[in-house]
Amino acid sequence: MSNFLMLIHNENMKIYRRIRTWVMLGIIIVMSILIPYLLSSTGGGASTYYWEGAMLTVSFISFLNTIFAVVIAADSVAGEFSWGTIKLLLIRPWTRSKILASKYVSVLLFSLLTTLLMTGLSLLTCSVLMSTEAVVSQMSGVYTPAGYAFVSWLYEYVDLFITLAIAFMLSTVFRSGALAIGLSLFILFTQGIFGLIFDPDRYFWGKYVLFTNMDLSQYMFGSGNSVMSLGFSIAVLAVYYVLFMGITFYVFHKRDVAA
Repeated sequence: MSNFLMLIHNENMKIYRRIRTWVMLGIIIVMSILIPYLLSSTGGGASTYYWEGAMLTVSFISFLNTIFAVVIAADSVAGEFSWGTIKLLLIRPWTRSKILASKYVSVLLFSLLTTLLMTGLSLLTCSVLMSTEAVVSQMSGVYTPAGYAFVSWLYEYVDLFITLAIAFMLSTVFRSGALAIGLSLFILFTQGIFGLIFDPDRYFWGKYVLFTNMDLSQYMFGSGNSVMSLGFSIAVLAVYYVLFMGITFYVFHKRDVAA
């Protein structure tokens, strides 16, 4: 266990010693403060409510957060091949599975850090600049404003979690950071379009397509469609996740790096 923690520590050092990582974190910090300020300025301060402003801020920054996390995930394995350091890594007395797992855990830790950073700063800044009075005590009789915000943020992180798994798999399989970033962002920005194309209400097999299950927010008020449920979508995402991770570890374990 201590060896695995050492591997995770080494991977984190690789991530945080790069200037681009701190630029990404700096952008998230600046945007988490700037957006609430702009909302409070244009909205007259008191007219913009705390949870409303926090949700708008996090929703905007979450796209940047996903892009930054995908960049880190895409470079995690592909970067070792690009720089030629993969051989030095694999000759160490650790199994390939542990090495790859440590990289993946480090990527997840980065995504958690940026998510908590943008959420925490957004809440803090909005509490200072905006009215803390709730717009309504309940939202459609289901959620309080705080409950609605945290559930929606949780669903957004699930989307990020699956997107990271895709980026990490592509980085490992194709050894190309650019391809992994490009395809992952393509999935991120087009999943809504493909969700409409493969509408489960029109095609029964559409409910098994990844794109139609990634947006869990469709179930927040019991909506969505007539053939799917929150539990079903979570199960489908779990199957895809296991498949992505299985492909990732299999390819990395079998890959010949002697050349």
